[in-house]
Amino acid sequence: MGARSEIYLNHNIYGDVDSPLRMDYYLWVVRGGGRTIVVDTGFGPEGGARRARTTLVEPVEALSALGVDAASVQQVVVTHAHYDHIGNLAAFRNAEVVMARREYEFWTGPCATRKQFAWSVEQSELAHLPRVREEGRLTLLDGARTVAPGVEVVPVGGHTPGQVVVLAATPGGGTAVLASDSAHYYEELELDRPFAYVADLEAMYLGFDLLNDMARTPGHVLVPGHDPEVMRRFPAFEGLEPGLAVRIGGPVSKGSVGREGDGERT
Repeated sequence: MGARSEIYLNHNIYGDVDSPLRMDYYLWVVRGGGRTIVVDTGFGPEGGARRARTTLVEPVEALSALGVDAASVQQVVVTHAHYDHIGNLAAFRNAEVVMARREYEFWTGPCATRKQFAWSVEQSELAHLPRVREEGRLTLLDGARTVAPGVEVVPVGGHTPGQVVVLAATPGGGTAVLASDSAHYYEELELDRPFAYVADLEAMYLGFDLLNDMARTPGHVLVPGHDPEVMRRFPAFEGLEPGLAVRIGGPVSKGSVGREGDGERT
């Protein structure tokens, strides 16, 4: 359990009394049209242990319980390269990996080892990204792109240099807006309060504007990257223990996999 003073940038300027705020950790599965796409991969054992995270269920095991074999997944979208988003990427050994070019270049460049950035990553996990590229499985985006039918990836930056948002079509004409860490919490947008870890503050604010516009679009459903409220707003997804997965959209659309509190839920 964290505190708002730790989670929000310069929390003291808002004049609020500090209060606790839990952080859940998620990954998502997009299914439809015979394809399975995984958005982010959760944190790995080393990255979680180093930061005292408690894993409720291992992501690869959770995916298996949902009928998803990591080795058979066709595509993985990496929203950004922090430890809690690429920690199990190596398990998806046959998948095309999609991420923003700016994100890849930053985390394979000289600043990745500077302390203010390095705390949020695992160097061994970053080292896997060039190997994926050498294998011909890496797709780098310079702008918004439809990467599969009904799935659009939109770079926004802010939290990291190449942070992306994923839009996934749902049955009935809806769209799930997977904000990832462009908005960790619903209240982050509602109160216009940036997260403490930010690479580009202006880009983060502009990302807030974009997400708010998306959220106001009829049929669009916003899903923040770490908010426990996600588990309450959406119906449980069968196949895992209660409280570990929810369904966003219709029966062939998507399930959400995450970890609870200072641990992981999927």
